[in-house]
Amino acid sequence: MSCCVTVIGAGMAGCEAAWVLANSGYAVTLYEMKPQKYSPAHHSPDFAELVCSNSLKAARVDSAAGLLKEEMTRLGSLLVPCAKQCAVDAGGALAVDRDAFSAMVTERICSHENITVVHEELDRIPEGEVIVATGPLTSEALHEPIAELTGASLYFYDAAAPIVTGESISMDHAFFASRYGKGGEDYLNCPMEKDEYLAFHDALIHAETAPLHSFEKEQLRVYEGCMPVEVLAKRGEDAIRYGMLKPVGLTDPHTGRRPYAVLQLRRENREGTLWNLVGFQTNLKFGEQKRVFSMIPALKNAEFVRYGVMHRNSFLNSPKLLDAGFALRQQPRIRFAGQMTGVEGYMESAGSGLLAAWNLVRKLRGQSPLVLPRETMLGSLVAYITDPEQENLQPMGANMGLLPMLSERYRDKQKKYQAYADRALAAFEAALTEADMQEETEKLAQISAAF
Repeated sequence: MSCCVTVIGAGMAGCEAAWVLANSGYAVTLYEMKPQKYSPAHHSPDFAELVCSNSLKAARVDSAAGLLKEEMTRLGSLLVPCAKQCAVDAGGALAVDRDAFSAMVTERICSHENITVVHEELDRIPEGEVIVATGPLTSEALHEPIAELTGASLYFYDAAAPIVTGESISMDHAFFASRYGKGGEDYLNCPMEKDEYLAFHDALIHAETAPLHSFEKEQLRVYEGCMPVEVLAKRGEDAIRYGMLKPVGLTDPHTGRRPYAVLQLRRENREGTLWNLVGFQTNLKFGEQKRVFSMIPALKNAEFVRYGVMHRNSFLNSPKLLDAGFALRQQPRIRFAGQMTGVEGYMESAGSGLLAAWNLVRKLRGQSPLVLPRETMLGSLVAYITDPEQENLQPMGANMGLLPMLSERYRDKQKKYQAYADRALAAFEAALTEADMQEETEKLAQISAAF
């Protein structure tokens, strides 16, 4: 058996990382503070606990979530086959029996001869090669050394705005411009006439909000700057029209005059395939966000790849700190994985754990890093959160808008998504072949699927 490595956190990312490392012949010390101590959101002593939902999203490979899971399976994921073994009926989604899923993952991790589990809350980063996968609710004891290690670049957000795909925006009702002509065409503006605005405002203030944990409610009370758009809207009919929807300094080229209200969209990536609804941090339920925000004419057909959220979540300034292998640029012996890197979602977290571990394995063997192509879902997620030119990182889950646009245009969305998936998997296999990893990943996939 080869040298010992450390994984901190037995969540989705930590379990995948420990599994890859252990099956690659390395002794793994896996630190998990449960059941000695629980975060405010966790209750089960088992690993890979699903705290918000039992759904791991779509199963079809021609969907972003399904494509992500297929790529993970080909990297030898433990969690994907465990989820399929514990699946419950959920239409086209992969939903699981939460308790059975966590119990199965826990049993497989704990029974592995190369993994030693230590139930302890760490207040330091151990020496040697380490993968930190402690999640968005990292304990205060470890939060401090991480913040010190990263130059206090540990973000903390309580509210985030929705993101839509560029190709779904109705350009007949939008225009590029910056206020007073300053800054070029940095923003895509979505104007509203008075009657459109009043209908939107009424729907917004009466829309249904999502519940918050008690500890999140206490935290959010002190953040006036993170006020949800629906809360501000309730302060008066013109409150948001003098706030994030102010039309001053803008002229709609479609009408030749200033709009009554304007929502501005900001590029979420350099390619302009994703756009952020500026100032629209919200606590509305996802279905309500789709219904209400689609009342804005330019967003009538909008495809939401990420809905607005409000919850406690600490994460790294990954574009400035991490390389494409999830290693700290300044201290490459330390890697991070999971939601604290800026990926969002159960499987996205697990996928980052897989890639962090495979890249650590390759480092220990003296091999070059595995950098998946942008055409793959995992590759595009990594590129998004580690792009040094990325500003104002907002956590991101798998979505087709992250992928480079296809050379051919498709009217049929299903055919378009299938084309994305076909291209992604071809690029994925080519990358594994070039890295001489196919045989090893196929072997691990067989081990992971064996029950």
